[in-house]
Amino acid sequence: QVQLVESGGGLVQAGGSLRLSCAASGRTFSSYALGWFRQAPEKEREFVAAISASGSLTYADSVKGRFTISRDNAKNTVYLQMNSLKLEDTAVYYCAATFRPLGLPTKSAGFNSWGQGTQVTVSS
Repeated sequence: QVQLVESGGGLVQAGGSLRLSCAASGRTFSSYALGWFRQAPEKEREFVAAISASGSLTYADSVKGRFTISRDNAKNTVYLQMNSLKLEDTAVYYCAATFRPLGLPTKSAGFNSWGQGTQVTVSS
């Protein structure tokens, strides 16, 4: 398993942007599928976006057109660029990884390494 550390969260006004980063340990980063999830208070953790080792992408409908996931294998880092942020995007954001999955997971159970989370708060 890889160790994951998120950064880049913070307080932003509605309509603004943030970029989250997730740095991973390990030498096989390029073989991992990577994802971002989020959990708002008193809600279940939900899928946000995922990227495969080959660069295939998938997004939750709620963030399509606003969020972009990307990866830099040379830096062992996955990013989540968040634009046009809404109040309902407020949550703790987690990055996740899984080694050589069959397909591209979009559920929590499909990932076996998790970061500690970073808070994103969108204000009006």
